[in-house]
Amino acid sequence: MTGIAALSVAAGAWLWGNDGPEKQTRPAIEGLRRPFTRGDATAGREVFRFETFGNEGFWTDALRLPQGIMAEQITPLGLLELGMHIDIERVDNKLREGLEGQFGTDLSKELAPLLHDPDVTIALIEANAVVGFAAKDVDGDGRVDLQKGDKMGISCAICHTVVDGSVYQMPGNRGAVGKRLDGLGTWSLDVGGIIATGLNSRVFYPNLQLELGGMTIGRAPKGIRRDSSEAEVDAYLRNKDYYPRGTFDETNDGVGNSVQNTPLFRQDLADPYGSAGEFERLEDVSSASFSQNLDPTSLVTPPGRKFLTLRAGPHGEELADNYEAILKETAVTGYPFVQVTEHGLPPGHATSPTGRRVDAKKLADMNAYLADLPIPAGAKVDPAEAARGKQVFLAENCTDCHNLDPQEPLPYLLVELHALWPGYQPKELIVRKPPLVPLANSPGIYDDKLVVVDASDRSAFRGIPPVFLVDLARKPFFLHDASVPTLEVLFDPERGAEEPHPFYVEDAEERADLITFLKSLGGPGVQPPGT
Repeated sequence: MTGIAALSVAAGAWLWGNDGPEKQTRPAIEGLRRPFTRGDATAGREVFRFETFGNEGFWTDALRLPQGIMAEQITPLGLLELGMHIDIERVDNKLREGLEGQFGTDLSKELAPLLHDPDVTIALIEANAVVGFAAKDVDGDGRVDLQKGDKMGISCAICHTVVDGSVYQMPGNRGAVGKRLDGLGTWSLDVGGIIATGLNSRVFYPNLQLELGGMTIGRAPKGIRRDSSEAEVDAYLRNKDYYPRGTFDETNDGVGNSVQNTPLFRQDLADPYGSAGEFERLEDVSSASFSQNLDPTSLVTPPGRKFLTLRAGPHGEELADNYEAILKETAVTGYPFVQVTEHGLPPGHATSPTGRRVDAKKLADMNAYLADLPIPAGAKVDPAEAARGKQVFLAENCTDCHNLDPQEPLPYLLVELHALWPGYQPKELIVRKPPLVPLANSPGIYDDKLVVVDASDRSAFRGIPPVFLVDLARKPFFLHDASVPTLEVLFDPERGAEEPHPFYVEDAEERADLITFLKSLGGPGVQPPGT
């Protein structure tokens, strides 16, 4: 295995101009970090768990997700099959006692009727016990009733919280029932299946793999079109080869590029943010998540259209036109739904991509909560094997990009794609106004997140930041695109010299020791389930 940063700094970073690849003179290591904004962590916990900033309008009135849950008669077991987690401490005592008892049976309809009852699912959502589903008392009558006009939105917790499985853990990387553990990546979550449950999944159009300008980029052989039916969109979303479990397509770019849900611990140590390092500040990625990804209707406002045009030129204009037509065809009105406290800001920048920002105090409060969440404990492993693995980690120069101690600040750098992926062969698609680098795409999926969205809008280059090496024993996949199934496969040279992250350990025993060491990495926080 060869050190990544050694390759990156020695070779220089790359950009793509009209004449093909050119050497980039900026170093891989960036400049000074931005100051970390902190508010009140106690208030931030509530923001993280339950705040929607009004996106219940999108999820209830546009996507019509609660209506789809009712129409499909999804049961509590169905929620778990979708990879969702149920916080048992949010359930009233009578129902809790019944659920706990029935999860101890064979789960049959005869012995566990509550687990097969769709009305129980609605009761759990209305109690805010389904992690990440945030039910709101819209009519102000003091109770939540989704069948009488109240609404359900989505909070940050949906992708970044699990429960401990103390009541029940569904086998096979599925959901669980127990006590909430904030910050752990929700790798069981079937985001595509959840969106497909909505009665109007077409309304998620900007975040799907589209056909634009006669082209499509992503895992699927064909893209979604403006006239694709609800059934075609649902088929794409439910296909795990196209939209893997534990991932979310977080960019409004028409590229099918869902990336793994990330853990959110000690976020004061984690900048730059985003899987392409596109955000310098945590509050910026949080604001964009709410003002765009959890309510993409902001893209058809004038600033939203400008954002799309800056990012993708005529493809961005086509995306906006198609999306506005879909909203009209599916009778979606009253958008954008997310409530902002700042608007009229310059669109196209990481701080305000569509010219809007949500409440700054709530973002600062959530910053504080996510900064205070301690690094989770490592897996319990053989100390001698871990000690040998540590020496392999050092000898193979893994510290060029990764910390030996996961409680230290992450290296403040981006690693360019040629260093991470020897098989990277970018083809220029569209020239963009500087500092944005041209749109470029390579055969394969590893670069798909960065085709349109990258760090160049903040005058950095197209690359990937290092990640926390924590909670690795529980992970069902590796690399940001979830393309590698195990650590064993990741470090095995049989994977191939041209594959992404081709930093291998030839000796099988050393490779096993390195994996043991990596699984042992952790901090003073919670013990992840099953480790």
